[in-house]
Amino acid sequence: MIRSLLFVPGNRPGLFAKVARVRPDAVVADLEDAVAPAEKPAAREAALDALAAARPGAGLVLVRVNPPGTSWFAADLAAVAEACARGVADGVVLPKYESAAQLQTVRAALPAGATVVVGVESALGVADARSLLAAGPDAAYFGAEDYIADLGGRRTPAGTEALYARSAVGLAARLAGVPAIDEAVVDVRDEEAFRRNATDGRNIGYRGKICIHPSQVVLAHEVFTPTAAEVAEAEAVVEAEAQGVAVINGRMVDAAHVKMAREVLRRTGR
Repeated sequence: MIRSLLFVPGNRPGLFAKVARVRPDAVVADLEDAVAPAEKPAAREAALDALAAARPGAGLVLVRVNPPGTSWFAADLAAVAEACARGVADGVVLPKYESAAQLQTVRAALPAGATVVVGVESALGVADARSLLAAGPDAAYFGAEDYIADLGGRRTPAGTEALYARSAVGLAARLAGVPAIDEAVVDVRDEEAFRRNATDGRNIGYRGKICIHPSQVVLAHEVFTPTAAEVAEAEAVVEAEAQGVAVINGRMVDAAHVKMAREVLRRTGR
């Protein structure tokens, strides 16, 4: 399960060495948003060289390529496919995912078993999220910043402008059986804002969080890992169902509560 998807600029390969300190579930060498157009070819080479020299301390090592239709996409994909074949990377992050054919192109280029995480972050991507995610990526993230930019809207601290899309992507991911990773919080200094936003994402059904700074990884793990109290309550609910008990501590226990309890236990690997 990806609780933390940490993006590291591809043109700053020295930062990969610091990843081991926070141990994200997945680290992404970002060749897209973090890199200026003139620097993209050099960033691709530098990032993959750095990954080849020493894999970061993360469960998965991925590379975000530039979107399909850009002049860098084909070269990015070919380089990452070679890196996956050599064991340097585990897969690809495909941004601006808007067509199942794009996923097919990526799958065809990669070695069997490589991970593909897609970004649903445009108006078209959100509108077609159910069919796009039914095509079977390994995970998907919702990119609120790009989505609102595509709409011509404005970002606000409350985030209500993205709530519909955020919920729609979470729903589509659930129906497709695809783990959903929640939007980024761009103010890396505001830990409480991150916690609140991540908690909202978990409440919607997201399994993890985009992280754009190492300090956010521990916060993501904190929010998306059930607490001991949550686990104890979930166990009590499941046990109550097994014994035919309908009320625990004055609260009714029905099928929906049992389902939520089992989800908590699944998140702990039980």
